[in-house]
Amino acid sequence: MAKKRALVTGLTGQDGSYLAEFLLEQGYEVFGLVRRSSTVNFERISHIQDKIHILSGDLLDQNSLISAVAEAEPDEVYNLAAQSFVPASWGQPVLTGEATALGVMRMLEAVRRVRLDTKFYQASSSEMFGKVRETPQSEATPFHPRSPYGVAKVYGHWITVNYRESYDLFAVSGILFNHESPRRGLEFVTRKVTDGAARIKLGLADELRLGNLDARRDWGFAGDHVRAMWMMLQRDEPQDYVIGTGATHSVRELVELAFGCLDLDWQKFVVQDERFLRPAEVDLLVADPSKAKSELGWEPTVHFENLIRMMVEADMKALGSKLSEQRSS
Repeated sequence: MAKKRALVTGLTGQDGSYLAEFLLEQGYEVFGLVRRSSTVNFERISHIQDKIHILSGDLLDQNSLISAVAEAEPDEVYNLAAQSFVPASWGQPVLTGEATALGVMRMLEAVRRVRLDTKFYQASSSEMFGKVRETPQSEATPFHPRSPYGVAKVYGHWITVNYRESYDLFAVSGILFNHESPRRGLEFVTRKVTDGAARIKLGLADELRLGNLDARRDWGFAGDHVRAMWMMLQRDEPQDYVIGTGATHSVRELVELAFGCLDLDWQKFVVQDERFLRPAEVDLLVADPSKAKSELGWEPTVHFENLIRMMVEADMKALGSKLSEQRSS
């Protein structure tokens, strides 16, 4: 029996790396779309890179996407690529729109033109809810995005629905709430906090500057969330799902927990800096994942406290190894 084939955009990101691992474990042949660059970072997939077919392509270039779909002939496409750092979307709103909004349409159009029976997954975001109309947020909650990133994700979400309804394409959106891991980029607040705490513990820094400590998020584990992506594409009928833990924590709680893992008093080291406040803040996001639980059988396996401890320990190990190398050289 031939292996299933999957094409993953955003392969070298946090979610792409976890998804590629998961798909390989399921016996898939995995193709990854990577932008051509002289400084592509394969660190997150270095342990599985020899098992993946790397294709060159860019969400800003329609022809490259058509070529990638034609070469991979995928049974499933997972569109994870985006300009995904929310604060950067105010500084680069046009690029965010091109990649995070129109990039979705280009990917859908590539599938439509080349292989219409391909199942398509779009990575939607809880940032689409923005100034929330109800708590918790479900598939029926109206969108009110509060950043160029959130607005772009709303376009990507609705164009996916439109292609599903217009072309009978098996296309779904996973409305994923915040999901973290030791592979999270250093610009994201969870990793900024765990890395910052580790640096202070090791004497590499003496303070950590943060923005709004009162913002609350539904933080889950990226490995759990990519499993939900796959589960959505195994259904007989395409449906959109909210994916999150259903629990909410503040940035202050995150900081207290991360520093507590290292027996540090966070109040001695954390400085609130207005430069890191958003022009339009999203104060509270928390998922209602009941549909995913009842229809997919999906539930998170890693909870907040264990997630943050995992990240702190990983950062301590990585920074400790670098220190040892520096001292021995």
